Amino acid sequence: MDYQTFQPHSDLASLVKCYWRLEVPVEAQKEKQRILPDGCIELIFILGDDIKRYTSEHEFIIQPRAVVVGQITEPFIIQPTGYVHCFAARFYPLGFANFVTTPLKNLANKETPIGMLFGEEAAKELAQKMIGAANTDEQIKIIETFLLQKYEHKVTIDHIVKSTVEALLATKGNTSIANLLKEDPTKRRQLERKFVELIGLSPKQLGKVIRLQSALKLLLNQQPEKLTRIAYESDYYDQAHFNRDFKEFTGINPKEFLESDKMLLSAIFYTED
Repeated sequence: MDYQTFQPHSDLASLVKCYWRLEVPVEAQKEKQRILPDGCIELIFILGDDIKRYTSEHEFIIQPRAVVVGQITEPFIIQPTGYVHCFAARFYPLGFANFVTTPLKNLANKETPIGMLFGEEAAKELAQKMIGAANTDEQIKIIETFLLQKYEHKVTIDHIVKSTVEALLATKGNTSIANLLKEDPTKRRQLERKFVELIGLSPKQLGKVIRLQSALKLLLNQQPEKLTRIAYESDYYDQAHFNRDFKEFTGINPKEFLESDKMLLSAIFYTED
């Protein structure tokens, strides 16, 4: 398995967290993989064989070849059908809103073909260029040219939404909305409405996802018997609180996460990102 990340152009660095590419050979086991919420939206190009995404235990869809995966609040269960080759742009929570006019709440917990967001003709041209690119450097150049053109028509990000996201990221999800709005609590409903439109999650949901990500990184770099310490280091009330939030977003408990062979991709994404 070959997973690599690449940094964006300086003009996009505040919006795009990274670009990544993933290749998995055909002979590797085609196990189902559990992809966890991370607070980011991704623009993904599937350049290898098809990838299934399970909508129930036995039912699945074939993911579109060029797709935006919106904010997710539950794990995505995916399974490759053969050779895996993907290239993607991973956006910061406030990043993707600068490139589309669609409210991001409409993209949550699903895949959206890029033609529905950028127009069929532009999407087809972009996909063909990505397929025909000679290497990763060329793919990055193609996607950055596309994004910079779209960014010329950027939306105006609401200041209160921006400051809330920044506070949540700076505190690893441990800032309450009441504390952020203590000078003017009447803005809470306005903040929540704009937040869902521009981020795709509520402030509370994003805070919980950011805190979970912080705990996941500790979990992947420490011993499982230290779960209580990880819970406290991540500012959960106790291990029971940590387990409850963990299961809400992953569908399993922390110990099962570490022992599952369905977590290989998630482990790579969260330790190397």
